[in-house]
Amino acid sequence: MFYLESYYNNYDEDGRLLSRHGQVEYLTTMKYIEECLDGISDPGILEIGAGTGRYSVTLAKQGLSVTAVELIEHNLEILRSKLDGTEPITALQGNALDLSAFADNSFDLTMLLGPMYHLYTKEEKIQALSEAVRVTKTGGHILVAYCMNEPTVIQYVFGMNKLHEVMDLKMLTPDWHCISEPKDLFEMVRTEEIAELDAAVPVRRIKLVATDGATNYKREYIDAMDDETFGKWMDYHFTICERQDLIGASHHTLDILQKNLKTHK
Repeated sequence: MFYLESYYNNYDEDGRLLSRHGQVEYLTTMKYIEECLDGISDPGILEIGAGTGRYSVTLAKQGLSVTAVELIEHNLEILRSKLDGTEPITALQGNALDLSAFADNSFDLTMLLGPMYHLYTKEEKIQALSEAVRVTKTGGHILVAYCMNEPTVIQYVFGMNKLHEVMDLKMLTPDWHCISEPKDLFEMVRTEEIAELDAAVPVRRIKLVATDGATNYKREYIDAMDDETFGKWMDYHFTICERQDLIGASHHTLDILQKNLKTHK
């Protein structure tokens, strides 16, 4: 908790998502949120780990009913500062591992767009995912974001010349999987680990999407694009973001799940 508070008290998450390269992840996530909500009248939305409200506030300002749960008080303060009191949103402090404040089958769409970045054991990840599934209506959708292993190895370990440092700290397994602890802030996964988590809960996968794809490898180039070129980049990105041969190379992925129609929880 201390490491997360210290990090987010000094980090501009809104600025990242508002940057040209950050817009790719944001626009892609919003595209799939809209797909999941299509055809549902007056949907109930839960965002767990809502951060400063980039998604929750946007959806609430569209008139959608949102419950935003966030662990870090500093982030909640920023989220609330964006509201004028007319939005149908409830913002409260809470933990992804314990959603006991909410009844089973309460929401049409449940989003975990940050918590999996900061959970370091398989047991914790399954607990968070299980809670998200529990509070989602049967047939409803769960969106789960992950940070991927290979871009970190490519860009941080090799790209930033950190190889000897991370080897000395024993932060890599023999098969090049990053080893993280709470002080490292972010947990990296591979696609097969996401599949293992999905198999532990009553869901079926709809899609696994590369939310930023190749964007962060070309961050400076993307940020310098004019509007026309950026529009073409987004068109290209949307064309390839569901290609499974490219998923593991994306910095962020979005796992789109549907609560199993056969389950009653």
